[in-house]
Amino acid sequence: MAVTDAAPQIAALGVDGLLIRFADRLTEPANRAALAFAAAVDRADLPGLAEVATGPVSVLVRFDLASADPAAIVTRLSEMLADRDWTEAPLPGGRRLWRVPAVFGTDLAPQLDEAAALAGVTPEQAIESLIAAPLRVQTIGFAPGQPYLGQLDPAWDIPRQEGLSPQVPPGALTVAIRQVVLFSVASPTGWRHVGQTAARLFDPDRADPFLLRPGDGVLFTATDRAGLETARADGGAEAIPWP
Repeated sequence: MAVTDAAPQIAALGVDGLLIRFADRLTEPANRAALAFAAAVDRADLPGLAEVATGPVSVLVRFDLASADPAAIVTRLSEMLADRDWTEAPLPGGRRLWRVPAVFGTDLAPQLDEAAALAGVTPEQAIESLIAAPLRVQTIGFAPGQPYLGQLDPAWDIPRQEGLSPQVPPGALTVAIRQVVLFSVASPTGWRHVGQTAARLFDPDRADPFLLRPGDGVLFTATDRAGLETARADGGAEAIPWP
């Protein structure tokens, strides 16, 4: 039976970690469960807890071997998991909503037409879909401060490219498999580059180097080159009131 249809699973990860999985594939309820459960573990203040981190459908719990009782932690986590249906839990508080201007298409984001065709829509319809509503930061990973956002409409369940684009710049907005990835650093990628933002997702000189956190919302707005340069001067993203 798939994990999606069964109880969450706890598995050892190395000598000082546990991985709690809520599903074997990404869904909105599984991502919600991971975010809510991670916040609850943080609040539980377990003795010897060293780190709590979320993946798209999982939570990593690391503990200090010198001060933790691993068996007791497993017991407590099992009790917490059994306490409620975490797929229906409220998202944790403290989330922020960010407005991020983006140029869609043009030479700045040259694969909009290709991605739109794969999704079965026009480029104009593709843009409308991508800016229609906030997307949740499902996880941060692969590169410092790099968010995976979703989920998009089922039409956007398009494959990655068979080959790699040699490089996309920081702030690139890319799509595949019903998700958006914003690139925090220049990188090769198999995701299609459909938009370009000026968001500074990672800045080691900031008190908090990562701009976005799991659970935050990102609302893209369409702009032109001049608007992108204005946004760049302002940091590329603006925190706005949560609806």
